[in-house]
Amino acid sequence: MPASLKGQFLIATPSMGDKRFFETIIYMIDHNKDGAMGLVINIPMHDMQFSDVLKEMKLGKKEELINLSPDIQTRAVLAGGPVDKSRGFVLHSKDYMQKDNSFSINDEISMTATSDVLKAIAFGKPPKKSLFALGYCGWSAMQLENELKNNGWLITPFTSALLFNIPLEERYDFALAQIGATRASLSPTFGNA
Repeated sequence: MPASLKGQFLIATPSMGDKRFFETIIYMIDHNKDGAMGLVINIPMHDMQFSDVLKEMKLGKKEELINLSPDIQTRAVLAGGPVDKSRGFVLHSKDYMQKDNSFSINDEISMTATSDVLKAIAFGKPPKKSLFALGYCGWSAMQLENELKNNGWLITPFTSALLFNIPLEERYDFALAQIGATRASLSPTFGNA
């Protein structure tokens, strides 16, 4: 296992005991000796769309919100994880960066957690690629390493397609295919060599 999984994906296996992570894919925002943070990138919030977030946060005048393009209005809001579900995060391409507010993850991706990026997506000059999630996944020191040792997760390297282009319902199978696996090939009884 690499020293840091920052910028890579975790794929939940049948051995993952926590049902909240059933068939999830997590993009790792940070991973170091103190712990880790990531966002689930394949589970939508079924009762919320991007326009609902804009309205709730009062990020536009009524007429601006009414005139949003249908793809912005109905854009998915992802269930980023069980921690702090009221907090939003935008993963985006590096063409959008806010000094002191955007956190670089790798050569292609940054994360911004301020309302300015939501306004840019809805009304201004948005990043070319982005996704929005509420909540995040967090691990204390060595917690993720123990889950990996117990075969709760598989690791797959970064690909922009998985993060932004593959439809949500196809991401789990796509991620497995990246490492030569399928749902049928996963077993809840992995071994450690």
